[in-house]
Amino acid sequence: MKFNKLLKFAAVSFASISILAACGNGGSEQSSNGTTTTEDGSEVRIVKVAYDQASKPMTYIDENGNATGYDVEVMKLVDELLPEYQFDYVGTTSDDLLIGVEQGKYHAGVKNAFWTEERSQKFIFPKEFLGLSSAGLVLKKENEHIKNLNDFASADMTLAPIAANNAQYTVIAEHNEANPDNPVKLQAGEDFTVDVVQWVNEGRVDGGVIIEGAFKGQVLDENGPYHNLKDEVVYNEFAVIKTWPLFNREEQEFADAYDKAIVQLKEEGKLRELSTQFYGRDLFEVLDQVKR
Repeated sequence: MKFNKLLKFAAVSFASISILAACGNGGSEQSSNGTTTTEDGSEVRIVKVAYDQASKPMTYIDENGNATGYDVEVMKLVDELLPEYQFDYVGTTSDDLLIGVEQGKYHAGVKNAFWTEERSQKFIFPKEFLGLSSAGLVLKKENEHIKNLNDFASADMTLAPIAANNAQYTVIAEHNEANPDNPVKLQAGEDFTVDVVQWVNEGRVDGGVIIEGAFKGQVLDENGPYHNLKDEVVYNEFAVIKTWPLFNREEQEFADAYDKAIVQLKEEGKLRELSTQFYGRDLFEVLDQVKR
C-alpha cells in the first residue's frame, strides 16, 4: 500500500513540474519538432543561429555572458521583425560554425563572413548583405608608408600565412589575379587564423591581413592583449568588404525572411548606427566604393 502511494505521489509531482515548466516558458510550450506555441496559439519556429564567440567586435560574448557584437545585434533586430521565428544564439568557434551550418547542426551562422565561390556551393548567401568590414595590413610602425597591397607587393614584403579556407586568402588571391605583374607573396597556412600582430612584432613576417575591428580590440583597446604594442604596429586599410550571414542549404525560406527584414533595417538606418557603435565609424559611408 505504501509503495502504491509513493508511485502516485511521484506521478503527481512529475505532472506539477511539467506544468510549472510550461508556465516558466512565458506561457509557451515547446515541441520536439523545433517549434513553440505562444499564449495566443500561434506557432513560432525556433532556429539556431551560431556565432563565433571570440571575434570581438563582430561576434563575441560580453562581460555578462550574453551574445553580442555587430553581426549578432543585427540578427537580433532581424529576429524582432520576424514573429514567426525565435532565434536561439549558440556561441562556438569559427570552424565549428562553418561545419555546423553546412551539416544542419545550425540553421544559420554569423562570423563576419566574406563571400567566396567555394562557400557559395556550401551555404545559402541571401540577397542582402549583413554589414561591411574593413580589411587591412598590420605593419610595424617603420613601414606605415605601405598603404595598400600594391605597395606591399612592390616592396617585396612577406605576408603572414592564411589558411586556404579563410576568405582572407581569397581576397589576396583575387588581388593577385588582377595584378599578375605585382602579386603579393601568398602562402597557405595550416591554421585557420594566425596571430598576425605577434608575428609582425617578432619580425617573422613583414605584415599580415587583419580586420580593423580585431586590430582595435587587440591593440588599441586598453584591455587588448597587445595594447603594449600600440606605438609599435599600425593598421592600414586596403579594402572595405561586404559581410554575410550563412544559411544552411535547406533554409531558403528562412533566408528569404531575413532578406525582407534586413531591407527594412537598412532603410531605417539601424545598420549604420550599429556600425558606428561597434566599429567606431559608419562603414556604409564608403559603400559606393566597395567592390566585393
